[in-house]
Amino acid sequence: MNPDFIDHRLTEQRNPKTVAIDIASSAEIVDLLHAEDVTVVDVVYTTREALARTIDLVVGAFRSGGRLIYVGAGTSGRLGILDATECPPTFGSLPEMVSGIIAGGPPALTRSQEGAEDDTGAGERAIEERAVTGSDVVIGIAASGTTPYVRAAMDKAKGMGASVVLVTCTEPPNDLAKICDELIVAPVGPEALTGSTRLKAGTATKLILNTITTGAMIRLGKAYGNLMVDLVVLSDKLRDRGERIVMEVGGVDRASARKAIEAGDGSVKLALVVARLGLDPAEAQRRLDAAGGVIRDVIGEPPSIVSE
Repeated sequence: MNPDFIDHRLTEQRNPKTVAIDIASSAEIVDLLHAEDVTVVDVVYTTREALARTIDLVVGAFRSGGRLIYVGAGTSGRLGILDATECPPTFGSLPEMVSGIIAGGPPALTRSQEGAEDDTGAGERAIEERAVTGSDVVIGIAASGTTPYVRAAMDKAKGMGASVVLVTCTEPPNDLAKICDELIVAPVGPEALTGSTRLKAGTATKLILNTITTGAMIRLGKAYGNLMVDLVVLSDKLRDRGERIVMEVGGVDRASARKAIEAGDGSVKLALVVARLGLDPAEAQRRLDAAGGVIRDVIGEPPSIVSE
């Protein structure tokens, strides 16, 4: 029989490989952490089927006008908001298409609000305030699988008709697992520092969230080959990237690429159709709309990669 102090959750157990990390040198600490980190990618891959089904679920939500909403506390909440925040500049998506909720609200992004994860009422209210519907997908993120705030939010979302998914690094309680439309469990094992889920669990969560939104946005036609084409040039970096994409795909010089982007009100995807087919923006937009935004169906195969 296990002693009472041993927690059944993988994320709370001690790692026998790092019991002497407190007397290790800096180089040895790097080696110990690295040895744990390299196991994460393969563990995440074991979730591939659940990940693929979750992508399909999110694509279905987007196509029906629904949203993807992440819910988490602490590191999990910050990672959800980070992934949501990166979608508009990467994929040209509207900010409300993917959003994140964190226990403790905005202050928890920059300062720990540890007690907030136990406030189940706040978790329920957060879902109510987002006016969740049956068209939405709510993804709870809880490394330990037991965070009260996340659990309450998921229960509330399910009751409001949304599809719910749990991302976790240990087997969740049966009653929570039963309400999930999809369950993504990445058992990365005990952390190098016991319970510090900002380490392997955080890395696994980042990989999983990256995969979900990247996969869903690609399925929606927001890529052309492996080019991010559904972006809007709102900064010098994005302007340069957009111009280079139009130059490569459209076979035009930078001045012409810039002119095509300007004609498309900053839309690189629209500029590609304008440059490649020599159309005016209105006709280019009409053809894109007819193709459901899938640019390959409008201008054909992307160019092959030119090596330097």
